[in-house]
Amino acid sequence: MNLVFLSPHFPPHYTRFCQQARALGANVLGIGDEPWERLPEELQRALTEYYRVTDLHDYDALLRACGFFTHKWGRIHRLDSLNEYWLATEARLRDDFNIEGLRGTEIDMVRRKSRMKAGFRKAGAPVADGRVTHTLDEARAFIRKVGYPVVAKPDAGVGALDTFRLDNADDLERFWEAKPAADYFLEAFVHGTIVSFDGLADRRGEPVFCTAHVFSQGIMETVNEARDIDYYSMRELPPRLEALGRACLRAFPVRERFFHIEFFETGPGDYTALEVNLRPPGGFTTDMFNYAADIDVYRLWAQLLVHGEARLDYARKYHCAYASRRRGRSYAHTREALLERYGAHMCQLGQVPGVFSSALGDEGFIFRAPELETVRAITAAVQATL
Repeated sequence: MNLVFLSPHFPPHYTRFCQQARALGANVLGIGDEPWERLPEELQRALTEYYRVTDLHDYDALLRACGFFTHKWGRIHRLDSLNEYWLATEARLRDDFNIEGLRGTEIDMVRRKSRMKAGFRKAGAPVADGRVTHTLDEARAFIRKVGYPVVAKPDAGVGALDTFRLDNADDLERFWEAKPAADYFLEAFVHGTIVSFDGLADRRGEPVFCTAHVFSQGIMETVNEARDIDYYSMRELPPRLEALGRACLRAFPVRERFFHIEFFETGPGDYTALEVNLRPPGGFTTDMFNYAADIDVYRLWAQLLVHGEARLDYARKYHCAYASRRRGRSYAHTREALLERYGAHMCQLGQVPGVFSSALGDEGFIFRAPELETVRAITAAVQATL
């Protein structure tokens, strides 16, 4: 099998996907903008060959890279980056080289907030009212219908980048004067707790592994207000959340892909669909999958691609949590003190790559425990300030 992996060096822990695919016999063919000598040694060993381009946004350069690999290694069987930023680029390359996977005709459904609504409705999931507004008058008309607050987000945005909460007419005026030159989607604000249905689906769209997470707040608030964020995995999935999540897998083109489907829990058992993302959840959540169930999701993904199927018997043994801290904030407990007290629960800690720091903080702690009370106590200790 020939697997082309775009930008294999970023984020750094995605090297493990390349390692596992290579270990199972795939030719892992990397395309990136980083010089070969700067790639980590473990990634160099995982790649069968590497083609450097000056700019990954240069589509002609990507065409030449894939053409080179096709000439040398034969047909490209899979192409991916597992990164939301490159979803549209991947789909275009799959179209041009007839590669199995998410195609250009499907990309708007999972990239444009306005198109996601139809998929959620097909799945039977409640959604907030929303629409693309091209003029200030259109925006005002929509807000007269739903009332303030509303959320303004790029229709084809990535994560919470350039996303804003508008609480009144002055907010709307200021936003409209400064907004980027892109289609913006306005949506009625939903009060609730953000939860997600996450995992990896096989080529039929059935989950090989699934779990759910509860978030302290949305990424929009985290980024715009520079808050600390924390989230944890559930050991038992609420039946209604799982049912809606599985219905969404059938409604969207989730084949041989990770998924991260976000909902607002507005009351016990009541969920409003927010977004669907056909990539691994952000940050280090793939590592959290592993810690929560003592599995290797990197190998599971590789088995699915290389062998066409993957089977996994698993139990969610732990609640696994992530808690962030920000540079320049005075915290009550040092890293050393936290390790001394909670070392038995700590799984991973370290610096967050700069591009993710606005959403995930500058330093992240990952820890686990069978009891939710323990996870909450550690989160409180990590984020306690003086």
